[in-house]
Formats: sequence, structure tokens, C-alpha cells
Amino acid sequence: MDNTGQGQPLKLGIVTPVLSMNPRVAQPWEVSATPSDLRAIAQAADRLGFHHLTCSEHVAVPSQAVSATGQARGTRYYDPAVTLSWMAAATSRIALATHVLVGAYHHPLQVAKTYGTLDRLSGGRVILGVGVGSLHEEFELLDVPFVDRGARTDDFLRALRATWGEPEPEYEGAFFRFSGLVVDPCALSTDPTIWIGGRTARSLRRACELGSGWVPFGLDDRQLTSMLGDLRNSQSLDGRDRPLDLVLGAEDLDPVGNPDGSLERLRSLQELGATHVNLRMRQNSLAEFLEQLEAVASLGILPSVDGTES
Repeated sequence: MDNTGQGQPLKLGIVTPVLSMNPRVAQPWEVSATPSDLRAIAQAADRLGFHHLTCSEHVAVPSQAVSATGQARGTRYYDPAVTLSWMAAATSRIALATHVLVGAYHHPLQVAKTYGTLDRLSGGRVILGVGVGSLHEEFELLDVPFVDRGARTDDFLRALRATWGEPEPEYEGAFFRFSGLVVDPCALSTDPTIWIGGRTARSLRRACELGSGWVPFGLDDRQLTSMLGDLRNSQSLDGRDRPLDLVLGAEDLDPVGNPDGSLERLRSLQELGATHVNLRMRQNSLAEFLEQLEAVASLGILPSVDGTES
């Protein structure tokens, strides 16, 4: 059974520059970018009809840390709660996505309170991207067991779903249990959008079981096709009350220099099953990044601010 969101209009989000400095993609101008630069990016994306902005999470990373794919990780990571709150105040409609929180680092009530407050203040614009995490040194720093992080994250997700939007939540699980407490303010809705990050079959199953969508990374089109084919041939999507979001990435997109190729790439991701795409644009300055945003809008995929396609 196919209960993905394939066939729906494609929604485009931005992997926000400046907020993390991945050596593979970050540009020199981002090192000294100012809050005004970030505000310009957020407001342009909001005005043009992009679906969401992102901010990832790390507390402290070793200077030579590598990612799960073996690439250099970088050491700059803006705090997502603070940064997305600041962006919310500068915008009016664009969604605000953690991309991703490391679930095992947090108590679900703390996330429900922090991001529930942001959800209420922003008018219901929060998307919670959540991952298991892979940086052993950071787990040790935060005194969180590394070995059971998958099971802990699963319980965190169940507890978060039971808590989100509930002023008097109750939950009892393997790692978290609480009752008789008040979380006020809380999120506007009791149905959170939770995107599960990961690159394994287990992360995809976790998304089907406990999430609203899957945000894979470090997988090529062939690998994605195989994993999604297996998913559609399984019963993992049966019984879902809404389709599964599939949030894929478009790297080094250049709609200014190659609009036809950019549109072709976005359509190919949609054919793979993408409901949402996180964009990284080819750019060497703030001005070029803003120009690329305008060029994406000219491709005719983004909705207008009144909800119709441009």
C-alpha cells in the first residue's frame, strides 16, 4: 500500500545558511554573516512562498568530528530554539523546522514546553525534526547513554506525541513517565508534525511508526529508490491516518545559471516520492543566495502567499 504523500504539490524549504558550517558546502561569507543577513534570508523566503526554514542541533562537538557518512562535520551550530524563535519574530507564515533535534538529549516535557511555546507564539508554525544522533563524544558530554539511544529516542517520540498540545499530559514508558503536571503554555495543536531524520531502514520504520515524515541524508537516488520500494511493498504504512511526508535534499541547485536543470532535478525528486525538498543553493555571497531564492520562485513551483501556485 502506498500511503506516502506522493502526488501532492511539492513544498520547498531551505537549509538555512550561516547556522551551521559544514566544510563541504559552507561559503566564506557565512563565517562573518550578521543577524541582518539572516533576517534578510528569512524574510525573503517567507515573502516568496517557501515552505520552511531549518536549524540543526549540536551542543558541543569535537574540533575534528566527522558525520555518520564519514565527512567533516564542522563546529558551528546555532541553537535551534533560540534561532527559530528569532526567525519567527521576523516572519509571518513560513514553517520553522528543527533539522534535526537529537531526541535522546532531551526530556519530552522540556521540548514540549520550549517548542510548544514557540508554536503558540508563531501561530502553529513549528515542525519537529528528530534524529537518534551519532556523535559519541557529545552523548558522553551530556551524560546520555549512547548504546540505548535508539530505544530512548523511540520512547521520547511516544512521550512527545502524548504531550504535544496537552496542558496536563500523562505518559508512562520505558524511559519517561509523568502525570499530575501542567505544561502551560503548550502547542496550539495536539497533532505535531515530526520528521524523523536518518539514513537507515530502521530510521524509515521509525518514521512510519512514530513520525509524520522521513528526512534521509547521505543516500543517492538508487538507494532511496530501493528503500522506498521496499517500504511500499511492506505493510509499514498501513493504518496511518495521514500520508508520510518524504523530505529529500537538493544539493548545489543553481536556478540562476541553470533553471531548466534545477527544475528537472526538483521534478526527479518528486518522482522519487518527495513531498518536500530541502534546498542548498550554489552561492558565494548573501546577494547571490537571495538571487537564487528569487530564481527558485521563478520556476513556478512555489505557492503564492494566497495559497495558489505561482
